Order: sequence, then C-alpha cells, then structure tokens
Amino acid sequence: MTSATLSTPVRTPPSALDGRSAGTRSKTNQRGYVRMLVVLDTAVLSLAVLAGYATRFGDAVPRGSEIPYVVVAPALVLVWLVSLKALRCYDDRVLGYGADEYRRVSGASLRLAGGVAIAGYIFDVGVSRGFLGISFAVGTVGLVATRFAARKALHRARCRGDGWSRRVLVVGDTAHVLELVHTLRREPYAGYHVVGACIPDALLAPVPQRLSDVPVVGSLRGIPEAAGAIGADTVAVTASGELTATRLRRLGWQLEGTGIDLVVAPALTDVAGPRIHTRPVAGLPLIHVEAPEFRGARKLVKELVDRSAAAVALLLLLPLVALIALAVKLDSRGPVLFRQTRVGQGGQEFGVLKFRTMVVNADALLAELVARNETNGLMFKMRDDPRVTRIGRLLRKWSLDELPQLVNVLFGQMSLVGPRPPLPSEVARYDGDVARRLLVKPGMTGLWQVSGRSDLSWEDGIRLDLYYVENWSLAADLTILWKTFGAVLRGRGAY
Repeated sequence: MTSATLSTPVRTPPSALDGRSAGTRSKTNQRGYVRMLVVLDTAVLSLAVLAGYATRFGDAVPRGSEIPYVVVAPALVLVWLVSLKALRCYDDRVLGYGADEYRRVSGASLRLAGGVAIAGYIFDVGVSRGFLGISFAVGTVGLVATRFAARKALHRARCRGDGWSRRVLVVGDTAHVLELVHTLRREPYAGYHVVGACIPDALLAPVPQRLSDVPVVGSLRGIPEAAGAIGADTVAVTASGELTATRLRRLGWQLEGTGIDLVVAPALTDVAGPRIHTRPVAGLPLIHVEAPEFRGARKLVKELVDRSAAAVALLLLLPLVALIALAVKLDSRGPVLFRQTRVGQGGQEFGVLKFRTMVVNADALLAELVARNETNGLMFKMRDDPRVTRIGRLLRKWSLDELPQLVNVLFGQMSLVGPRPPLPSEVARYDGDVARRLLVKPGMTGLWQVSGRSDLSWEDGIRLDLYYVENWSLAADLTILWKTFGAVLRGRGAY
C-alpha cells in the first residue's frame, strides 16, 4: 500500500451523531424539494385548466351545458396530481438528473388524457373536447418546463455545495473506490455526494484513514452500520474481490427497511443507456452492451439532416455573415476567412473555414508563446492571446467565427454535432484510444462545446469526444444543439 493511496487525516472522521444529523438535513432538503415540486405542479395545472376554459368559453359560462365546469376543473387538477403521484413522478430516485423524470411527467399526463377521453366516450359525458385538449396540452408542456427550471436551480445549488443531494457511502477496493469518487465528483450537479468509504479488512490501518479526502468509516463487514453512522442514504458498491455475489445479496437484505438504497456501479463506464440492456440469465442480471453504430440508416438520416440544416442556416444567416466579413476586413489587415487543415472522418484531411480572428502572422508568433500555454495535452490555449484581433475577441466570445463551417457541413466534411476537429500535428501523436475520435465526422459543436469549451482539460475533452463517438444519437444531437445556444450566450470557456 502506498502513501499516495491512503493517508492519515488532519481530523478524525465525523461522529455518528454528526453523520445522522447531516443525514436528517439531507432528508429534510429532499422532502422540501418534493413539496416545492408539488406546489409548482399544482400551480401549473390550475393555470392550464384555466387557460383551457378561457380559450374555449371565454369569460361566459357555457349555456345549455349540463356539465358543472366549476366542479370539473378542480377535479381535473386533483386527478392529474394523483396520476403524477401514482406514476412515481415524485420519486427521489429520478428527480434532479436524467431524462426519466420528464418521461414520467409527460407519460402520466398523456395516459390521463387518454383515460379521460375513453371514459368520456364510454359514459357519454359531454365535457368539451376543446377544453380538455387545450388543458392537457398546456399542462403537459408547463409541467416539463417547470421541472426543467426547478432542476436547473437545484443543479446550481448542488454545484455551490447547497441543495439536496444523496449522501453516498462508496464500498469496494481502494483503486475502484477512488475511481468512482472521481467519476461522481466530475458532475456534482447529479446529486451524489460521497461522504465515506468502506474498504476490505486487509487495507485498514490502526489509525483513521482517508482515500483522497474521503474518510474511511469501516470495512466490508460493517457496511449497514457505517452507512447509518454517517447518515448515508445510498450505498454504492464498486468492484472488490471480497464482495462476492452471495455477500452482495446479503447486503441487499441487510439494507431492507433502512431507507438506504443499494447501487451497484459496474466497471463499464461512459456507455449510454440505450446501448445497455439487462437480461436475467440463471439468476444473474447480465448486462448486454450493443456495439456502437458507425454506419447504416441512422447515419444516412444524420447526413441528410446535417446538410439540409446547414443549407437553411446559411441562407438565413447570410446578412449576418456579410456584416461579420465587413467587420473583419475593416478591423485588421489580411483575408476575411482563415482556412486551416484539419483531420476528419477516417483520417482524411480537409480545410476548415473560420472567420479570421488573429493577425496574419499568427503561426509565426506561436513559437514565442508556447511556454505560456494554459492547457495540458496536445492543444495550445491562452486566455489573453496577443495574436487575437479586437473583432476576433468578440467573434470568439460568441462563437461567431465558426459560422463559415456551415459550408464544411454542406460539403459533407463536417457534421453539426461531433468531436472537435483536430490538427494533423495532434493526430500524429494520438494513441489507439484517442484515434477513435476519427471514426465519425468532426462537428461544429459537441459535448466539449456545451461542457466548458477551452476551460476543459485535455483529458476531459477527449473523454467527452469518445463518449459521443460511442453513444451518438439523433436525439442527443438535438439536445447538444439546444444546449449550444446556452453555452454561447454564457460565453464560458470561449477564448
């Protein structure tokens, strides 16, 4: 065991009383968040039903109708809320992260709408179809929108160290525990706050230990007790030679009725849900992982969407492109467009187009600035690069310098969404793993764009690019394109 892995802490691990107190606060915050969602949902549904009534009937009470809408409207809101509750739209395991929350909310609304329509037909109830249609349409969209807004507020609170998060006890061998802790902390907004670790008996020392800054609170023989002592509400099990299938099953039994969830973290990482299928075989939940898709009908659809969207965007943005070109020309000496050789799909080189944002002799000046590189890896990045022109700084802040790349997309050299297009000098130093970025076309935007751009480390940028290569989908592309607008407006990482 090396001192780099385990170290003596500056202070002792938290007491059982402190852990339980923190766990109680976490539960209180979780219940408060759920109550807030119930209030928001009630308000949204009330407004949706009111909008449906006002749109269909205006201010007047419908004449000749035997339907008491004064009773029907509140009843619809109440039944809608019960439907959300019945379909577990307030389950804390889906709140705050992932798409399952949105699927459940929209699914509950659509099922209720279908049920109301069928019941109205069977029992011949003359409730206005316009009233119901508008109410359900507005309500479903409103529920998803408010859940999205609430989630963003929760994410910001979690990133500040506030808000409701799950308190996680990580269990396993030291190397796997450290890896899982790093993975969970990479996205703090997901809401998994590691508060302790349990490791095998053989690795325990007679003095209190820490893995990185995570306190070791017990061994694999006392996991339920350790979880209760530190107020954990989730036990995350990672790889360990001591945790056999039988012991893991018994751990599940021991946690029954404690309110502590059991999560098993497989060694397989960076694989999106649609590629994973769990199939029970001989009592074992075998995880089947589908191979990445690099060709076929979906790829053809992506190609058609890319080129069509690029053509439409070029037509719509033509006045803006002309204005930027004039500004670049008047700001400094040199051409309007900058053409640079990049490497595309399959290692084929092409000329990527950008509006020029640097002085004409920028490449010659690079050697003098290499020592001031602010990123690791193979890229050169510098916040206050003296080679950037005045108009260039503005274009880079809003990513307007990349608009000419729509031409590259139109010619099939790039995609709207994909990995960052690398330089030939970078590709020459790729190892086997990084070279997988070249299996798909590079993109104008991508996960790297919406996750921090130049603020990302080289390793994080590569990890995001490889994740996209392995797990791309048309739905994911639309999500990334939507997030790109927010990333551009914030301007974070753009220099």
